[in-house]
Amino acid sequence: MSEFIMPSREQDSNKGTFGKVLNFSGSGNYIGAAYLSTLGALKSGAGYVALASEKKVLNSVSILLPEAVLLSRTEGLKSLDKYTVCLIGCGLGQKRNSVNLFKKVIEGKRKNIDTPLSPLTSGEINSFVIDADGLNILSSLSKINLPQNTILTPHPLEASRLLGVEVNEVLQDLEGSAKKLSKKYNCVVALKTHRTVVCERDRIYVNQHGNSALAKAGTGDVLAGIISGLLAQKMTPFESAKLAVYLHSRAGELASEDLTEYSPLASDILNYLPNAIKEIL
Repeated sequence: MSEFIMPSREQDSNKGTFGKVLNFSGSGNYIGAAYLSTLGALKSGAGYVALASEKKVLNSVSILLPEAVLLSRTEGLKSLDKYTVCLIGCGLGQKRNSVNLFKKVIEGKRKNIDTPLSPLTSGEINSFVIDADGLNILSSLSKINLPQNTILTPHPLEASRLLGVEVNEVLQDLEGSAKKLSKKYNCVVALKTHRTVVCERDRIYVNQHGNSALAKAGTGDVLAGIISGLLAQKMTPFESAKLAVYLHSRAGELASEDLTEYSPLASDILNYLPNAIKEIL
């Protein structure tokens, strides 16, 4: 456990000190994905988290999570340069408007990160996280340059689409597949399985924690949010993904000690996240 270190918490601080996350997530059938990913970013320590989504999603999340800032997708696009981290894809859907949004967000964030005037020059890590439907959209695009400091969070089927291979090929060589993805997209990859592999080119971390309690809808959204929250606190993409994967899996273990492996919901993983953080502290 000593290999894990939480980002420091300065006492002379404000919400801006711990980073700002802009989350493009949720659609009519996937309101929970927007809620869980946004809450994951907040509960992992980000100081300010905004959800950019459809009106129906925003109305629901406003009741469930008053701590989040709520923006329309258009408002989110206009304010990309104001955020430290951009997360996109959780429950986004794959309709034409979502594909167009994805392209605009990537292009806007890429310009913001890759230019000399980027917030990188101020010592902050300006990063980009792609999950779920964002990955499915990415796999359908033939030519696209991702921003610097990007993290992809695929499960094996999503990884197979991104690599253009059968899913069995991914399952037979998880580490090799993670390396191929990392090199293809020049990014950090968290390939999610019962032993999640985090990879940055030839740098590998294989998580040894977690159980079947995590095999439930919504837990991937939670993980994407936790990664984003840690990134916002100036951790590197590889270390953010590595720590988030551990905390997420350990929270699942702690939840199942009380609730068995059958009953924990994705929201329970968030409820036990502070206990996992306490163990490290």
